[in-house]
Amino acid sequence: MDWQIPEYRAERLAPKASRYGVCIFVINEGERVRGQLRKMAGQSRFWDIVVADGGSTDGSLDLPFLKDMGVTALLTKTGPGKLSAQMRMALAFAMNDNYEGCVVMDGNDKDDVGALPRFIEKLEAGFDHVQGSRYVPGGKGVNTPLLRHWGVLLLHAPLISMAAGFRYTDTTNGFRAYSRKLLLDPRIQPFRDCFQRYELHYYLAIRAARLGFKVCEVPVIRSYPKGEVPSKIKGWKGNAAILQTVIDCCLRKYDPT
Repeated sequence: MDWQIPEYRAERLAPKASRYGVCIFVINEGERVRGQLRKMAGQSRFWDIVVADGGSTDGSLDLPFLKDMGVTALLTKTGPGKLSAQMRMALAFAMNDNYEGCVVMDGNDKDDVGALPRFIEKLEAGFDHVQGSRYVPGGKGVNTPLLRHWGVLLLHAPLISMAAGFRYTDTTNGFRAYSRKLLLDPRIQPFRDCFQRYELHYYLAIRAARLGFKVCEVPVIRSYPKGEVPSKIKGWKGNAAILQTVIDCCLRKYDPT
């Protein structure tokens, strides 16, 4: 396999025990990720948990705690790249471990982990790209920053929907699921170094729908705490960079040649 994966260190904490993996992306999330893992611990018998760390230095991911929470593996990226590099690391690990699909989510405790079974049910039903949405019936956004809310509704979701040929409603939401069939299709090729920041989320949403894979949305609750927003996207400059990434994806910049 000619996959481009960032260098990383893998520490397996438990044997593979499920057909599906839940990949959690983390970097210095402190008590937020620990609280999220506590919520997930009782459900871990239904899926394996893979924590994909971008290089945390806050001590939140100590191995005894992760073992107690039922985490299957801790992957620590040591090579370059940001979120999309973490995604390539985690998804490649999952594919090499023969998971039939993966749910992916942030590790900042904004997502209601009670929605996880909905993603697994959709993968079981044969869907290939499952997008979590707070804007479909049953979904809810709590304390969503106004800039993020209107940016999604007026720019982000319409642009990606137009490029995909499928109406998405919540395209900045990182709570998603992918089938093995999608990730390994030679027309997709997600394991490339061009995916470094947020490109891979948007690319997969567009490419999956354009190629005729089964795509859907499921309702989720996404809650922002009052006050400081736990997000790696900061200010107008950060949001402008996101918009440029969306445009590049819509113009099919990352399609395999």
